[in-house]
Amino acid sequence: MARKLMNAVQYDSYGGGVAGLKHVEIPVPAPKKAEILLKLEAASLNPVDWKIQEGLMPPNLIPRKLPFIPASDIAGEVVEVGTGVTKFKAGDKVVSYLGFPSGGGLAEFAVASETMTVPRPPEVSAAEAAGLPIAALTAHQALTQPAGVKLDGTGPKKNILITAASGGVGHYAVQLAKLGNTHVTATCGARNLNFVKSLGADEVIDYKTAEGQALKSPSDKKYDVVVQCATGFPWSTFEPCLSENGMVIDLTPSPSAMMTFEEQKLPFSKKQLVPLYCVPVVENLEYVVKLVKEGKLKTVIDSKYPVSKAEEAWAKIMDGHATGKIIVEF
Repeated sequence: MARKLMNAVQYDSYGGGVAGLKHVEIPVPAPKKAEILLKLEAASLNPVDWKIQEGLMPPNLIPRKLPFIPASDIAGEVVEVGTGVTKFKAGDKVVSYLGFPSGGGLAEFAVASETMTVPRPPEVSAAEAAGLPIAALTAHQALTQPAGVKLDGTGPKKNILITAASGGVGHYAVQLAKLGNTHVTATCGARNLNFVKSLGADEVIDYKTAEGQALKSPSDKKYDVVVQCATGFPWSTFEPCLSENGMVIDLTPSPSAMMTFEEQKLPFSKKQLVPLYCVPVVENLEYVVKLVKEGKLKTVIDSKYPVSKAEEAWAKIMDGHATGKIIVEF
């Protein structure tokens, strides 16, 4: 039986930027085994979305075929379930991570894996939920794994620097870090100093000042951990700011950063640079949704766009100066 049609936004070649996006009508996808079909309410964009379009990501994150519907972070309502699905039924409100290079989020309907979907409680709006998967899980993974921060507040005190703290990952990282036993120094633009302070940061630095360019703590603290959400800082800038066993967790590792990482595997090196690519885990998605429900974590929304104006959202994410998350609504 033919599937009904839906509106979607896609691109059919690489490198086109905003101009490469096309509004199309295509069949609603059908859920396969262990999959669910969602009627979308909201999707969020991440920098990785435009970087995939521009061919700037590793081959394993590049779509296997074109045309491609971008976006992987979605919230919506279950309308159909595939065979073997036991956790969800039609009518359930959920948040889901579609994954790379699958995508599919800029469409009225999307097929999601049951294993990367979690219930969305009524206290959490679709827009708030859609902001979480990649950005909040990246912050969560960086803090809890290499950094070893215990988000229940136990564990030794750590001094943490979070760069680009007003952005998608950064604004979650500040909030999550403050759930642990941490002193947080954060960098951002001048217009966001008060905003980042309101998230809980203990010290906030304008990244354009001399202090900000040197990543120097106003209280002269040495950092046990740097969550590097920005780009463009060489290892030589971080090294003097780190404690004896300090680490830089680089969320956008460049080839030179990877080389630094390899060099630091030598036994005499205690300070280290750790490249990190997010590996989404469904239990962690459940955890951050629970934090939002409890008021312990918030998704700050920079802007919302109807899907009819997806090009404006795409231009905003490419610009790279959003405060919090960019949301597309359906």
